Amino acid sequence: MDRAIAQRAAEASVSGVQQMRLVKTYPLRPGLPAFTQVWQATDADECVIAAKGAPEAIMRLCHMDAQEQKSIAASVDELAREGMRVLAVARGRCARDSIPQSATDLSLEFAGLIALADPLRESVPEAVRECRAAGIRVVMITGDYPETARAIARAAGIPHTSVLTGTDLDALGDAELARIVRETTVFARIRPNQKLRIVEALKANGEVVAMTGDGVNDAPALKAAHIGIAMGGRGTDVAREAASIVLLDDDFTAIVRAIRQGRRIYDNLRKAFAYIVAIHIPTAGLALLPILLGQPLLLTPMLIAFLELIIDPACSVVLEAEHSEADVMRRPPRPARQPLISRALTIWSVLQGTLALLGVGAVYVIALWARMPAEEARALAFVALIGANLALILASRTFGGSMLASLTRPNASLVWGFAMVATALAIVLGWPTARGFFGLGPLHLDDLLVCLSVALGLLWLLGVVKRFCGVRVAA
Repeated sequence: MDRAIAQRAAEASVSGVQQMRLVKTYPLRPGLPAFTQVWQATDADECVIAAKGAPEAIMRLCHMDAQEQKSIAASVDELAREGMRVLAVARGRCARDSIPQSATDLSLEFAGLIALADPLRESVPEAVRECRAAGIRVVMITGDYPETARAIARAAGIPHTSVLTGTDLDALGDAELARIVRETTVFARIRPNQKLRIVEALKANGEVVAMTGDGVNDAPALKAAHIGIAMGGRGTDVAREAASIVLLDDDFTAIVRAIRQGRRIYDNLRKAFAYIVAIHIPTAGLALLPILLGQPLLLTPMLIAFLELIIDPACSVVLEAEHSEADVMRRPPRPARQPLISRALTIWSVLQGTLALLGVGAVYVIALWARMPAEEARALAFVALIGANLALILASRTFGGSMLASLTRPNASLVWGFAMVATALAIVLGWPTARGFFGLGPLHLDDLLVCLSVALGLLWLLGVVKRFCGVRVAA
């Protein structure tokens, strides 16, 4: 703001203070948000006084009567309703040897108002709407004039019925403040200690609080919030040190993007868990089934190692690279104490694995019933297990989407992963030396069609289950 004022003054050819020296400063203080300086020319005994600050503070320093204050306040309201940030300025003179100790004892003349436009970025209203759709309540805390705060909130799309000022806040006890902050979304003329009280009141209500700021006066609230977010571009060092996160781009939309990214990562962790639990059920079941049936070992160490070459990349690369769910920013925030792995997700994982075990186990039992050689039965069951594995990966890509969505959602890692599995499997089955190394027998086209049917049938069945209880799966 100071740079903007100095630039405009230079454009208007207003003389500066290059030939003057600073004699005394009256800084901002609680109850009097005004900054006053006393300057002296090198060849004069008389000093020049310049003051700027909140209009009500400057009017107080000028000792204006009620009628004058009412007239100026009307002008301030008119500018503030346009979203302007309004400062008042005053001037005066005094002798060098009679400078008062308090700014309130100065003899000042009201000089006028300065209105500064600090328009919202075009992306902010949409970001606020996205936050509201995601169940995130956006609260504006500012030191600006109430009408300015109201205009900015209106432009940003922050719903509000009233504006709570710092003076109003001081009259409230902690319990009453905790009640009021449940509904209030715009706070104006707020001092640093009051920002801290608001954050503490929100926390007392059980809210998870993310606080943004860039100034020294924001540091206590940034430190107290669950997530302090400092602006890296124009933020002060104190604010950056107090914050948990520093934004490289001073843009509110960056916070919304971070929320979306965090929800995507959270979902993908749950998807990886669901898949890894599900795939180990048929793997363990097929390791035990031959023993129960008195048959030779089905899954040899080499075949298990082959499976792990599919399972590990699926968890750490393929599912991690999944895009956000369509409704990722239309869900309410999860409770802070909700575990990563819910009961519904565990049941879903076990159900997937059980269905896969039943399908592959049925193929193996039928192969034994048909008196297939042990190596061919092993190959048939193993390829069916690979197909079930790929079906589980596809089913884990989304919690509530259709199977068509699972097949069509873009994911380059998935395409490369499936291509590598198909190539490796073709080499193992088609090259007799490799087939013998893994202890597998030859498979015919009808055998491969059986394995494909198991995979597609499992994928269809999981799609039917998700269609009716996909919301509960994601809970």
